[in-house]
Amino acid sequence: MEFIICKNKNILQKRGENMIQLLPSILAADFSKLGEELQTIENAGVKMVHIDVMDGRFVPSISLGLPVIASIREKSKLCFDVHLMIEEPSRYINAFADAGADIIGIHAEACSHLHRTIWQIKNAGKKVCVVLNPSTPLNVLDYVLEDLDSVLLMTVNPGFGGQSYIPQMTRKISNLSTLIQEKGLNTKIEVDGGIKLNNVRQVIEAGASWIVGGSAVFENDPAQNIKEFYKIFKEYQK
Repeated sequence: MEFIICKNKNILQKRGENMIQLLPSILAADFSKLGEELQTIENAGVKMVHIDVMDGRFVPSISLGLPVIASIREKSKLCFDVHLMIEEPSRYINAFADAGADIIGIHAEACSHLHRTIWQIKNAGKKVCVVLNPSTPLNVLDYVLEDLDSVLLMTVNPGFGGQSYIPQMTRKISNLSTLIQEKGLNTKIEVDGGIKLNNVRQVIEAGASWIVGGSAVFENDPAQNIKEFYKIFKEYQK
């Protein structure tokens, strides 16, 4: 049995098993008490956290960067899934690796040389995720899928939180799941955008196993929200 191991953390994920993970997106957290928010979700049983990095060019918004990641890395044992919504991310792979990223996600649309950037991440000792915007077809993965640890399918157009799930993405998740199975791979399917308690079942049933949640996690009572997500996840655990 092969394992994904998040460096410097006591987190093991067996590949090939249907282990569904909730990845709270700290973009929706209260930044005035970010350390407390991370501790709350960790105490609630979360193992991974999703960190959006936006440059104001690839997407309209600007978010946190290297100093914030480095500072929270010192305080958290969570697996850091860092989603780079930036142009030409190859310029910063080593910097984000050094800051404490465990998984580095890069947009296919933002890379001039996708294969080269994938291997730059691998050579930095990190897990690789390729991210696809809603309208980007799956065939951009034709010659790189075997090199990936995960694929993140955006289920909203990236750049802003609080958007509604795009219904056509359910079919896209299902098609990717079929492709991964046909190739005999253990690549994880991650989804991000508009995922809430009332629609998370449909993305799981389509094949997603890493679920990014923003406002659905951090609004009102994060610990209780996480508990409700895990109740649903248990319906699908093998």
